[in-house]
Amino acid sequence: MSSTKAAAAAPKSNGRTVAIITMFFMFAMISFVTNMAAPFGNIWSFKYEWAGMAGNLMNFTAYLFMGIPAGNMLIKYGYKKTALIALAVGAIGLGIQLLSSVVGGNVVVIGGENPTYLNLFIYLLGALVCGFCVCMLNTVVNPMLNLLGGGGNKGNQLIQTGGTLNSLSGTLTPLLVGMLVGTLTKQTTMASVAPLVITGIVIFALSFVVISFVKIPEPQQNLSKVKYEHSPLAFRHCTLGIIAIFFYVGIEIGIPGEMNAWISRENFEGAAAVAGSLAALYWLMMLIGRFLSSIISGKVSTRTQMVTVSTVAIILILLAIFIPESVTFKSPEIKALNITSGEVPIKCLFLFLCGLCTSVMWGGIFNLATEGLGKYTAKASGLFMMMVVGGGVMPYIQDMIARSGVGYVNSYWLVIAMLAYILFYSLIGSKNVNKDIPVSEEPFDARDL
Repeated sequence: MSSTKAAAAAPKSNGRTVAIITMFFMFAMISFVTNMAAPFGNIWSFKYEWAGMAGNLMNFTAYLFMGIPAGNMLIKYGYKKTALIALAVGAIGLGIQLLSSVVGGNVVVIGGENPTYLNLFIYLLGALVCGFCVCMLNTVVNPMLNLLGGGGNKGNQLIQTGGTLNSLSGTLTPLLVGMLVGTLTKQTTMASVAPLVITGIVIFALSFVVISFVKIPEPQQNLSKVKYEHSPLAFRHCTLGIIAIFFYVGIEIGIPGEMNAWISRENFEGAAAVAGSLAALYWLMMLIGRFLSSIISGKVSTRTQMVTVSTVAIILILLAIFIPESVTFKSPEIKALNITSGEVPIKCLFLFLCGLCTSVMWGGIFNLATEGLGKYTAKASGLFMMMVVGGGVMPYIQDMIARSGVGYVNSYWLVIAMLAYILFYSLIGSKNVNKDIPVSEEPFDARDL
């Protein structure tokens, strides 16, 4: 390569690197906001038993309403503007949740023997607004990383690498909530976690400033003029992949969320902190799994990874269900965060190890379901974001099952059923049988950045 060509290539390479780092950072913010909902719900459930997963439900319900609009925003406004809008909305959503710690605690909205106060509805509104934020961020991050990697296994590799940072953020969030709360009581309120919420607002504000000055490529900027003869739903593997995403997010949130709710109510000092540390271990396993996947994804196919992790996850959940609760182990002590050790059922070990398996699934399903979609990829991304509502619906159903008398452990049969579908999709449903549909568009080459 001549010196002139090398000099021209350097800025392009730098632009691509900055774009990738920016996407990675936003990936982390998605997990930070999302993983607040379940431990925050433990606080509210002491006063309102039905509210344990209500905030999580509102967070993910936002995807149902925002998925397609977010995809349209991506086409109309581009990646950068969509990301900036998302960050601003996220700061507002966290601000509303913070407001619930100081406003409405004495205002009755629904009367009766067990009245419901205004502060709960303020919190749920904040959770819904935060859901709009993470939906938009997800819509930006996933197709962008896939495109920057050139699609295929390399695209999946970048998604998994970004997912590693996502999992790191997910690991820290329940850990910090548990540390701030310590032991859950009926007197525990949102004021206990105010420092974490304020930190989140500051991070969103700083992110907004940083991304305002970062150049983000716009590979989909001309798609508003593209003629769409079909819908992404015309592709069988995409339609089945959308269902798979619905179940997957329910699995990802339900496994640590229900474990957190279960252990938080155990009768020992610092149970909430221990529960938070166990949930954090799940997200740590996701971090490790995504890191390992990012290393091997260039050589091991996405389908092979998906079949393997789906099978292993089913085995781990079955072990968690059938091993007697009397078999226990000592949870890790984290002195730096003032988290003491607790004697907990070994079932929890198999549950948080599932994080190694679920770590691969989001990027794997997205990669398989969008393979060969071409110009339909952006619209498909919007549909995928709608189905992330499964992360609210399925854990809420699981929680209702657990509280109905069946018990927390037996509620995981629902998770096994969802994992069985993921396995089916990986083996059969992900094959593209609609290659006759034209998908051509002006190709995007990450090397041009």
